[in-house]
Amino acid sequence: MVFIVVKDNFYFGASEEIIRRARILRKTMTKAEIKLWQHLQKNQFNGLKFRRQHPINRFIVDFYCHTLKLVIEIDGGVHQEAIQIERDENRTYELEQFGLKVIRFENNMVMTNITGVLKEIEKNINPE
Repeated sequence: MVFIVVKDNFYFGASEEIIRRARILRKTMTKAEIKLWQHLQKNQFNGLKFRRQHPINRFIVDFYCHTLKLVIEIDGGVHQEAIQIERDENRTYELEQFGLKVIRFENNMVMTNITGVLKEIEKNINPE
C-alpha cells in the first residue's frame, strides 16, 4: 500500500487520484513538453524549481513554479478548436482563483522557437 501526503498549499487540494494520474503523465510527455522541460529542469532556468505535470486541485498543469505561483501550459492543435478554447479559458480562470498566473504556448512555438518561449517566460518572471 502506498500512502500519498497531500499538501493543500502545494497541490491546492488535489485528490490522490489526480496525483496518481500526474505521475503517469510524467512518463508520457509530448515532444514539446520534453523540449521545454530540458530548459526548466534541475533549477537551470534562473535558479527556479519547476515541476512537470503538477497536480493543482482537479487539474494537472504542464509546468509549475511554486515560488512564483506560475503555471506554464503547452497547447497542441486540439486547443485551437472553439470548444477547447472555451475550456482552456475556464481552466485558466479557475487556476487564477488560486492566485496563480497562467501562460500558454502552442506546441509549434516550443518546437520552432524555444528561445522566444524562454524569453517570454523570463518576462513573466521579471516583469519590466
